[in-house]
Amino acid sequence: MTTPPHVTIIGAGLGGLTLARVLHVHGIPATVHEAETSPTARAQGGMLDIHDHNGQPALHAAGLTDEFRALVLEGRQAMRILGRDGTVLFDRPDDGTGGRPEVQRGELRQILLDSLPAGTVRWGRKVAATRFLGGGRHEVAFTDGTTVATDLLVGADGAWSRVRHLLCAATPAYTGMSYVETYLYDAGTRHPAAAKAVGGGSMLALAPGKGIQAHREKGDTLHTYVALTRPQDWFGAVDFADPAAAAARIAAEFEGWAPELTSLITEYDAPPVLRPLNALPTGLRWERVPGVTLLGDAAHLSIPNGEGANLAMYDGAELGQALAAHPGDTEAALAAYERAMFPRGAEAAADGVQLNAELFGADAPHGLIASFTGAERAS
Repeated sequence: MTTPPHVTIIGAGLGGLTLARVLHVHGIPATVHEAETSPTARAQGGMLDIHDHNGQPALHAAGLTDEFRALVLEGRQAMRILGRDGTVLFDRPDDGTGGRPEVQRGELRQILLDSLPAGTVRWGRKVAATRFLGGGRHEVAFTDGTTVATDLLVGADGAWSRVRHLLCAATPAYTGMSYVETYLYDAGTRHPAAAKAVGGGSMLALAPGKGIQAHREKGDTLHTYVALTRPQDWFGAVDFADPAAAAARIAAEFEGWAPELTSLITEYDAPPVLRPLNALPTGLRWERVPGVTLLGDAAHLSIPNGEGANLAMYDGAELGQALAAHPGDTEAALAAYERAMFPRGAEAAADGVQLNAELFGADAPHGLIASFTGAERAS
């Protein structure tokens, strides 16, 4: 009987945890090393729409469809596009037929964590370095001075992966745009104008090179991403250590916009947070290196397009299933996984570039509206 390899996964995000879960379903041992000190060490972001062509099949492979369905927030697939004066230009209600139900990222991560055997995730394990040992084996050194050697190393550690250099020299580059993230809590009572503007799901107010995007989350929370096309030096001159000054500076870029829109910035209930957008080269590939691979953003980081978390989970599920389908031949499994993963990531990145042009291009928001209305007519 062939003994399956023990898989070492770096990163306890959605992709790494999906891989660990699918491996567990198939009886393949794995350990996940995560830099964060606990599952609650930091906020896990906001809403995720889980797509019927990648995220949902990944959760099915993990045997967690029922648990996922229990997390779905009804009505959150509604979407509207507003003009900068607050006029509703496009409004699509959630009629229950959409293929992208919304859940809270943190709750989704928790069901994955709960599905793993105790001790699978090792917390507080920040990677200092990774290196070849030869014969397809690798060593991971952690900042606490410990090391592990492994026959199969998977980098699920995001944009600034410490595993990627084992496969290629690519590093993420700034895309020219950043998000500034804000939250409004108890929006219906404390921020009624903003709550009315956002509606029951997501809201987009767009112009060339910038926009205000918000989503209604659980507990009457409005989560906003303000997009601005500016150099990193421009954002470096904004004092984010002074939340009021930072909010005022960012809001100034939307002078003349409806107050119910700019209030999503200025009435913040949590300090504004800068999120620079970086990307790896579209279509990044590498030659097969024995005993190591990547998934999710570590492999194909792109400008946000709604696919990042879904792709990471799908990568994890596909890799886990490939390893289960090739017992005793890890290299065949990795080769099969990468053959499908490379074009999948490239296609999603290209779609993201196109979507970004519709969101923030010269004719924004009209290009996006035309895209939606054309799709609805076609259906």
